[in-house]
Amino acid sequence: MNSVAILTQALEVVAAIALAPMLTGWVNQCRAWLSNRRAPPLLQPYRALRKLLHKDVVLAENASPLFRAVPYILFGAMATAAAIIPSLSTDLPFGTAADAIALVGLFATARVFIALAAMDVGTAFGSLGARREMMIGFLAEPALLMVVFTASLICGSTALPTIAETLVGRSLAIYPSLAFAAVAFVMVALAENARIPIDNPTTHLELTMIHEAMVLEYSGRHLALIEWASALKLFNYACIGIALFGPWGLSGSTAEATSPMLALGLALPVLGLKLMLLGAGLALMETLSAKLRLFRAPEYLAMAFLLGVLGLLVHLLLWGGAQ
Repeated sequence: MNSVAILTQALEVVAAIALAPMLTGWVNQCRAWLSNRRAPPLLQPYRALRKLLHKDVVLAENASPLFRAVPYILFGAMATAAAIIPSLSTDLPFGTAADAIALVGLFATARVFIALAAMDVGTAFGSLGARREMMIGFLAEPALLMVVFTASLICGSTALPTIAETLVGRSLAIYPSLAFAAVAFVMVALAENARIPIDNPTTHLELTMIHEAMVLEYSGRHLALIEWASALKLFNYACIGIALFGPWGLSGSTAEATSPMLALGLALPVLGLKLMLLGAGLALMETLSAKLRLFRAPEYLAMAFLLGVLGLLVHLLLWGGAQ
């Protein structure tokens, strides 16, 4: 483990934490433009976070220490996930400590804690949102694992940096299994990040909200950390999609050994361009889609799981038979 790898790891985590709110602001801008509305400023999420950080925290009388600790746990889990996902480089010391399966477990851990915090105070909305969140997570995690297994069979590893390096190093090839996995991943990403058609991040209707129902009792710096963690989760899912389906432009561990810092500097604008395209695509999908009824969410996620399994089977049939 050299100093360049440690510096790359630290820079990647700092970049993820710093750029995550901007990605949310870009998606909000694109949604406004597509809806023929006046767009909010790109830096509006930063202003909202600063405003919340300067406000006092209001806690319920029966709030336990768990309720106070969950925002920090949630933010820490998303920052740790950002350290595992290759967004700028594949030469990550933390990447060897955990693979994509552990990453899914990290997302699940964050979900469990936010659900426990939502039920801690004992409000009706909190318990309602926690039950809905656990139902969606129970269905989304197997679909995400199927996507990971499809890529791991192609690359021979479940570590995201290894998968990204393997796909970049290979000659241009068409993998039909990755096409099915990509569609499944998009469906899971929309559900996991409380986006349309599963949830609406801008709604406050008690009959439809999921994520908002769990955080209604938070305020001040606690709410700021939760909102920042939500933006960081969206950023992490975007980087997972880049690592699995478009890893070109990442700084590798061996390709640019002569000038790793220059390669890292070139990888940052490439990441920004990819995030702009993904944010615009997300806004377009949300503008063209309608929110599903809650009881249709299991069918939606079951379709994502079946697409992931289909991608896995297509790879086994095509490439397993060829071997």
